[in-house]
Amino acid sequence: MLYSYEATNKTGQSQNGSIEAGNRDVAITALQKRGLIVINIKEEGDHGIWSASLSAFVNRIHPRDVVILSRQIATLFEAKVSVLSTFRLIAVESSNPVLQKKLIQVTDDIKGGVPISTALAKHPDVFTDFYVNMVRSGEESGKLSETFTYLADYLDRTYALMSKAKNALIYPIFVILSFAVVMILMLAFVIPRLSEILIETGQELPIYTRMVMGLSQFTVDYSWLLLFLVVVIIVFLLKYIPTPNGRMALSRFKLSIPYVGTLYRKLYLSRVADNLNTLITSGVSMVRSIEITAEVVGNDVFREILEETAELVKSGNAVSDILSRHKEVPSIMSQMIKVGEESGKLTFVLATLSKFYQREVDNEVDTLVGLIEPAMIVLLGLAVGILLTSVLVPIYNVASGF
Repeated sequence: MLYSYEATNKTGQSQNGSIEAGNRDVAITALQKRGLIVINIKEEGDHGIWSASLSAFVNRIHPRDVVILSRQIATLFEAKVSVLSTFRLIAVESSNPVLQKKLIQVTDDIKGGVPISTALAKHPDVFTDFYVNMVRSGEESGKLSETFTYLADYLDRTYALMSKAKNALIYPIFVILSFAVVMILMLAFVIPRLSEILIETGQELPIYTRMVMGLSQFTVDYSWLLLFLVVVIIVFLLKYIPTPNGRMALSRFKLSIPYVGTLYRKLYLSRVADNLNTLITSGVSMVRSIEITAEVVGNDVFREILEETAELVKSGNAVSDILSRHKEVPSIMSQMIKVGEESGKLTFVLATLSKFYQREVDNEVDTLVGLIEPAMIVLLGLAVGILLTSVLVPIYNVASGF
């Protein structure tokens, strides 16, 4: 790849030019060996931040891409294809330009003698700390083929579980938002015109009709205030949620939602058990496995629990005893882990727990999907019925008077 650069020499004179290199780091190293101090360097064809941002959005790396990538690596390693040839082949065949670029950089690093785990660690937006530590463990144990098979299976399970949970929540959110938009349009444009007709008749209007007319009048008169409040709330959430306190508040809120909170809790418990089982089976130490799981569990409440567990395990405490102190962890899980610790079959117990909670999540999602449709039909039908009744009953009374 060709890189253009701006640099200064030891005497402070500016120099501009271009250099051919495998990746950006290699280009910088080559320029430094020439005695240059690099001020700015970018790949030829880089048209700035907006172009890069648009490209990254359009060609973003989906979790499914990493699942397929891991499966391909595992298959090629099982076929005894060399490490360098494996990554070079997958890089060439990748259909995602962003992922292809990263894989080319990984291939160049491996070609330069860098370990696979170190090369992957340079791209944390694609390869998580969990992924990198798994690969590092495989390198140290000489079981890279088995490690990538574990990773492929684990990512496949995780992706399927997360997709099912997300898809179960997309439908009700879409219906509620669509209904809210329709109601706002009705209150802002349709009801005001009908209200004028009803008021002109001079008849005594039912209380529910007056309530709907009042809500409609408020929507029309204070639409700017409602819009302002919506914008303020969205901006506040966008600023607050990324903060530590915001993430913790959101994590606690997820676990406190009736029924949905139970689904989330079982999802996180399944992830904890699956992560620990995969890491420990691959040879990662217990403390490091817990620390990595804390980083990738996806919920700050469970992250804090696991971070505390890791610290106390270093002091000689049993994992089961620490987890049993937290109400978020059911007693059956801590008790089964205790049995695994005492019997020396912790990985077997963790695998069993992972499968158990995966089945629980599947059942919860199926039940939720089964309940959503009738509940949404009843609630939306009730709301529409109230709205139509408040308008049609007075109109019918007027028509009956003639």
